[in-house]
Amino acid sequence: MKPILKTAMLSLSLATIVAGATGASATTTWQNDHPRRAEVNARLTHENHRIGESRREGEINQRQAYRLRMDDHRIREQERADASRHDGHITRHEQAGLNHEENRVSRAIGR
Repeated sequence: MKPILKTAMLSLSLATIVAGATGASATTTWQNDHPRRAEVNARLTHENHRIGESRREGEINQRQAYRLRMDDHRIREQERADASRHDGHITRHEQAGLNHEENRVSRAIGR
């Protein structure tokens, strides 16, 4: 193989490897920091805290707290499923549906 061709192929291979590594790390950051996913997950975390507070204060019983947490768990599973179909993010329509479900759980917590 000619030295010029060998150098060109080596350079192309190196560029491909670097581009692939950069793309993978960018995907991870995009998936973890996507604003719509972050908002949905922050609301779920806040609702979980509110469920615990309501349970400690006696506003809801153990069974109600369990059911509310299961509802939140299903919402989180749906968010993950939606994100897996769209390269780590959720659409506005999906976020609206998740927010609707979160609103229902939030009203059931009652605080």
